[in-house]
Amino acid sequence: MIETSLRELSHGITLSCRSAGAKGRPVLMFLHGFPEAAFVWDGLLTHFAQPGNGGFRCVAPNLRGFEHSSAPADVAAYRPKHLVQDIAALIALECGESGPPHGPGAGKPAGQLACLVAHDWGGAVAWNLAASQPHLMKKLAIINSPHPGTFLRELQHSAAQQAASAYMNFLIRPDAEARLAEDDFRRLWAFFSSMGAVDGPHAWLTETVRAQYREVWRLGLTGPCNYYRASPLRPPRPGPPHNDPAAAGVTIPREMLEVHLPTLVLWATEDTALPTALLDGLDEYVPQMDLRRVQGATHWIVHEQPELVAAHLQGFLR
Repeated sequence: MIETSLRELSHGITLSCRSAGAKGRPVLMFLHGFPEAAFVWDGLLTHFAQPGNGGFRCVAPNLRGFEHSSAPADVAAYRPKHLVQDIAALIALECGESGPPHGPGAGKPAGQLACLVAHDWGGAVAWNLAASQPHLMKKLAIINSPHPGTFLRELQHSAAQQAASAYMNFLIRPDAEARLAEDDFRRLWAFFSSMGAVDGPHAWLTETVRAQYREVWRLGLTGPCNYYRASPLRPPRPGPPHNDPAAAGVTIPREMLEVHLPTLVLWATEDTALPTALLDGLDEYVPQMDLRRVQGATHWIVHEQPELVAAHLQGFLR
């Protein structure tokens, strides 16, 4: 059974969360992306909460700006340091107690996840958190979310990645949320249908799922768009030069890019927004990486093949 709650964090932000499994068990935390919400993880929450699959405490927050979570008006409130602070504070709430003396999680340090699992924008937060505060988790699992080092490289030097990420420059427009809401969210549905969600071999966008998305999107799209407005990791805009240099003006210190944790990278190869060139050189930043490519799957693999995702995670968690 999925439980919902509002978790008040120490720095004044509230995150609405979905969870399954008994408190006090080793914790798995799942971070969603754009234009999604915590409900996309429900199947995995119930799966991993079952005793036969580890009996974990599973928690999926709605990131700030999404669903019923706090949605600050200031675009600067969506910069990475604030998003990372939210998840670090939520981990402290969920993992404040030490692990049980025996069985799974025995001897787990207080405040440490068994694994952080993340997709898309949630992955951007997870990469940053794992690099800056690795003590908060034993393992990291990333699903189709570019590492900031390889993403910056491709945005700066790859025409293919610049073209694939061109949609970001639409999402930073001041009228983006209004235009996304037009005609029953027509443009948002296109994010899914363009990768086979309606008519592909693993079609998943049923009327029931559409209703779940509508419920979230009707609560507001400004917060989700602010993720793009606050981030400089975007392709250059066409036309005359702008004051905003986007990715061309970014440098990231090496120490902010290295992740020294056992890390599963599950990558659907038919992701048109995130070409597989993003995987080139990734092992230089993540030396303990377990890279698994999934042929015939897209950015929405969590919807398309949830059993396959669960199986990969199950093996990694063992």
